[in-house]
Amino acid sequence: MSVEQQVVDAFRARYGSAPAVVVRAPGRVNLIGEHTDYNDGFVMPLAIDRATWIALRPRDDRRVMLKFLDFEAQAAFDLDDFQREGKQPVEYIKGMAWAMQQAGHTLTGWEGVIAGDVPIGAGLSSSAALEMAAGRAFAAVSGIAWDAPQMARWGQRTENDWLGLNTGIMDQMISAAGQAGHALLIDCRSLDFEALPLPPETAVVILDTSTRRGLVDSAYNERRQQCETAARFFAVAALRDVSVAAFEAQADQLDELTRRRARHVIYENDRTQRARIAMLASDAETLGQLMNASHRSLRDDFDVSSDALNTIVECALDHDACYGARMTGAGFGGCAVALVERARAADFAEHIHAAYAQASSLTPAVYICEAAAGAEVVAGG
Repeated sequence: MSVEQQVVDAFRARYGSAPAVVVRAPGRVNLIGEHTDYNDGFVMPLAIDRATWIALRPRDDRRVMLKFLDFEAQAAFDLDDFQREGKQPVEYIKGMAWAMQQAGHTLTGWEGVIAGDVPIGAGLSSSAALEMAAGRAFAAVSGIAWDAPQMARWGQRTENDWLGLNTGIMDQMISAAGQAGHALLIDCRSLDFEALPLPPETAVVILDTSTRRGLVDSAYNERRQQCETAARFFAVAALRDVSVAAFEAQADQLDELTRRRARHVIYENDRTQRARIAMLASDAETLGQLMNASHRSLRDDFDVSSDALNTIVECALDHDACYGARMTGAGFGGCAVALVERARAADFAEHIHAAYAQASSLTPAVYICEAAAGAEVVAGG
């Protein structure tokens, strides 16, 4: 049974009628452009065909009442009086309500059932999917026009200011604005974006190491601080303003650690721009080589890979249907992403299952993905 059908059936069982609105918002995988978003740089994610779904109907008392199928949990809050209480899933919905009301919108309450199939903690942005699904729900019942960049900003505010998570905007932006069959090149400063078709006869495959990131907030914040230190050295607002040539001319004046952190971000922005050219030329070989270089940089210069991620990438590159592979997401665990020949994707997936299990004694999850549309109202609204 599809997740959509699950939430619709659960809503009907709970409330005795069909939902007035059904919304979905996808998770994402990032092809290239990692740890560049909070440096005002360039990223190239795609929305995946795994999503958070909400079946709902409006209320007239400004309350929001929720049933989370995945957690067997219920939650409720009043739009006129609510506070942050921990980091439970409902806080992402409260945060979106708070951000939208802070922006001057009058929201309508609703009651709904929520479920998803984006793996939690795998670096595929289950949190952004929940935020953007909530944004779609509030917009649908409150008569608010959908503006993907603005909704993404509210999602980022939810993470930064409501939940205290120092994240960039890539995840919310791709969940809000994704296009089927395409990756998006997103400028994280302006939020301008360009849809880029995946090379023909290729498939994107997500390789879940079955390891999770754990408590990496401190490491993430440390990387941000190191990048900000480097930006101050170059007297720019963010490292996206430093060219490869400018970096090379002054790199030896930086301490070794700051130099490696800056080198990753500056070269990763360059790789992401070159990946755009490769995709416009339908050049899977070059795109794969850029992904490989990105992984080496994340492993050696930015120090955010892990033994499990390195192992699964090596397993991917051992298969001759693979153009390239790299860790994806914040790092320290979670997933890698591979670009492979579409006709041999199933064989590639079988190879990963066997090779990674043998090398690591862990059982991977492998998802052959389609690039999906961004957040949308799929029924009602």
